[in-house]
Amino acid sequence: CLLQERSTPIVEFDDVLIDQGTADKFLEEQLKPEALKAAAAKCGQKVTVNMRNDFDHLFQFIAAFVEDHVIFHALRLRKKQQLIRTSVEHTFDTAGKPITCSAMVARAAKQPLTRETITVEPPKFGEVRVKVMANALCHTDIYTLDGHDPEGLFPCILGHEAGCIVESVGEGVETVKPGDHIIPCYTPQCSLPSCVFCQSPKTNLCPQIRSTQGNGVMPDGTVRFKDAEGKPIYHFMGCSTMSEYTVLAEISCAKISKEIALDKACLFGCGVSTGLGAVWNTCGVEVNSSVAVFGLGAVGLSVVQGAKMAGASRIIGVDVNPSKFEIAKSLGATDFVNPKEIEGPVQKHIAGKMTQWGVDYTFDCTGNVEVMRSALECAHRGWGTSCIIGVAASGHEICTRPFQLVTGRVWKGTAFGGFKSRRDVPILVQRCLDGELPVDHFITHVFEGVEKTNEAIDALHSGTCLRAVVRH
Repeated sequence: CLLQERSTPIVEFDDVLIDQGTADKFLEEQLKPEALKAAAAKCGQKVTVNMRNDFDHLFQFIAAFVEDHVIFHALRLRKKQQLIRTSVEHTFDTAGKPITCSAMVARAAKQPLTRETITVEPPKFGEVRVKVMANALCHTDIYTLDGHDPEGLFPCILGHEAGCIVESVGEGVETVKPGDHIIPCYTPQCSLPSCVFCQSPKTNLCPQIRSTQGNGVMPDGTVRFKDAEGKPIYHFMGCSTMSEYTVLAEISCAKISKEIALDKACLFGCGVSTGLGAVWNTCGVEVNSSVAVFGLGAVGLSVVQGAKMAGASRIIGVDVNPSKFEIAKSLGATDFVNPKEIEGPVQKHIAGKMTQWGVDYTFDCTGNVEVMRSALECAHRGWGTSCIIGVAASGHEICTRPFQLVTGRVWKGTAFGGFKSRRDVPILVQRCLDGELPVDHFITHVFEGVEKTNEAIDALHSGTCLRAVVRH
C-alpha cells in the first residue's frame, strides 16, 4: 500500500472515498479495508470507508453508489480547476506598449491565410487589448475569406469566436480590467440611456460602432494592427481573433466566469449562442411545438438543442448529409429528411406528407436563399414562423409568393440570436458551468497554435467538422 510507505498525507487528496461491500469474497484476503484505514491513520491521510451491508463484488454494487463517487470527484475537480486557473493567472508587463505577436492575415479573397509577425498597438480610449487564448472557426469567417462579404476588406485579420484574457485597458474603461476573462462579441452592447436599441427589449442590434466596425477600423477610425512593413491591417467584425493579441471596443467585451475553459467558452461568441437565441428569443418556441431545422451544422444543431430544451415535441432535421443525423438525434431531433432522397420539393414533403399543414417553427441555417424559401413554405398555415439565421452571399435575394404571408406565415431573421451580448453571454456561460447547457459536442477538431488556422479551415470544409478550435 502506498500509504504504508509515507509519513505524511498526500496533499493533493483531501479525502479518499471508498465503498466496500461486506459480502465481497475478496474482502479478507485481498482488499483488507481495515489495513488501509490503519495505514491512512499512521500518515495522517483522511480516508472515508463506507461498508455496505450485503453487497458483493458485482456490477450492481458499483451501479448502486456510482453517483456518490461522481459527485465526490466532480467537486474536487472543480476545486482543482479553480486552483490551476489561479496559479496560471496571467500577468502582463506590456500595458501601454506595442506588442509583437503572430497572426494569420487574410491578404486577399480565396487565398490561404499567411502567418505573419504583426504589431498590436495599445488600446485607446474605450478600448481593451486582449490575449486570445482560443479561437473557434465559424463559417462567417470563410464566407468573407471566399469573397462573398460585401464589407470584406483586405488585408485583414479574421476571427470572431474566441475566448480571451484582458491584457490592458485604455482610458475610460470601467467594466473590465487586466486578468479578466472575456468573450469578444461582434454585436456590441453600449447600454447607454440614449441608445434606443439597447434600451428596447425588442432587439440586440446596438448601432454604436456599426459604421466603423463595417469599415474594418476601431471607433476612432484607425486600426491597431500593422504588418512587418508598418502597413495597416484591417479589423474584422470588431474582433479579429485569428491573432495572438487583438484590440476590442469595451462595449464588445462580455466578461465571463474564470471557471470555464476558454477553449470551450469561445463557442458562445457566435454560432451556439445564435442558434439557441433564435429559438428562445427571436421565435419563443413553446412547449409541444413542432420545429424543422434546415442545415445541421453547429448553428443548426444548437437550434435543435435549444428547441429540445424549450420543450418542442417534434423536431425535424433537414440536411443533405445523413452523417449528421446521429448527433442531431442525440440532441433532440425526432425526424430526418434528406432532400436528395425524396421526390419533389422538401416543403411539400414536410407540409403535406409528414404533417398536414406544416410545422410551427422553421429555421434556415444554410445561407441558401432557395432553402430559406423552402423553410418558409413548410411553416404552418395560419401561424407558422420561419427564421433566417444563415447569411446569404452578397446580392442574393429571397422570394416567395405573397400568398404564403397572407395566409398567416411570418418570416423573420436573427442576429446573434437576439442576445444582448454583455448581459446575456455571461449567463449562457454560467448555465454551461451549471451543467444545464453542454457544448462539448460541438468541438470536433482541436489545433494547437495560431499557425494551424489554415488546417482548421480545411477541417471546416471537410463536412465532418462542427467547430474547429485553435488554441493560441
